[in-house]
Amino acid sequence: MTSNSKYHKNYAEFGEPYQLVLPLNLEGLIPDDDSVRLLSHELEDLDYSLLYQAYSAKGRNPAVDPKTMFKILTYAYSQNIYSSRKIETACKRDINFMWLLSGQKAPDHSTTARFRTGFLAEACEGLFYQMVRRLEDTGELSKETVFIDGTKLEACANKYTFVWKKSVGKWEEKMFQKIQEFIQFLNREYLQDFSTVSETRTQDLQKIVLFFEGRCRTDNTVFVHGRGKRKSRKVKVAMNRK
Repeated sequence: MTSNSKYHKNYAEFGEPYQLVLPLNLEGLIPDDDSVRLLSHELEDLDYSLLYQAYSAKGRNPAVDPKTMFKILTYAYSQNIYSSRKIETACKRDINFMWLLSGQKAPDHSTTARFRTGFLAEACEGLFYQMVRRLEDTGELSKETVFIDGTKLEACANKYTFVWKKSVGKWEEKMFQKIQEFIQFLNREYLQDFSTVSETRTQDLQKIVLFFEGRCRTDNTVFVHGRGKRKSRKVKVAMNRK
């Protein structure tokens, strides 16, 4: 069945009564207890002098006020929006982002990308430090508890490899077992009373390191590593005996 409906960009072209008109003032559309109001209020009184210094006084004025850009970026992150293109879309369609812009033109994705990688780089740490201090002063932050979740951590061995917290814990236990075996070897060979327990393993291992450093200085033993380096006879004998 063929539809006779006409599609056109100008909805008022033929006088139909379904033209959508957004209010010029968005205050009535944002609830008083909305998180965007609280975020804007808390970020309003921060010191943005370092951020403004990143902009050249000789160039043209930024398309969006730097303070407003920081609010938009912070609110976007709080809503799990990280892509510069998605932030651009939100600024054009989401009334909360429009309310933050206060009538300013929505920044495109390249403006957002330049802001957070360039202009914000030097001032970011200071601004978030001010935010943490502000939360602490109002009693919203105790700093007494550290929370660890299941976030993936990027491994140093391979930048494309991620390590899960459960896997880290498993390998930590295996490493501790190897340390216990090594301690038994030390007690047999060097007639020392070394021991390690889970609660004080760091301090116990530091004592063992200090012991070996002293023995190396006494015996003039030098440990080497890397390609092209040859181990001394004493080091080879000690490793083979283990």
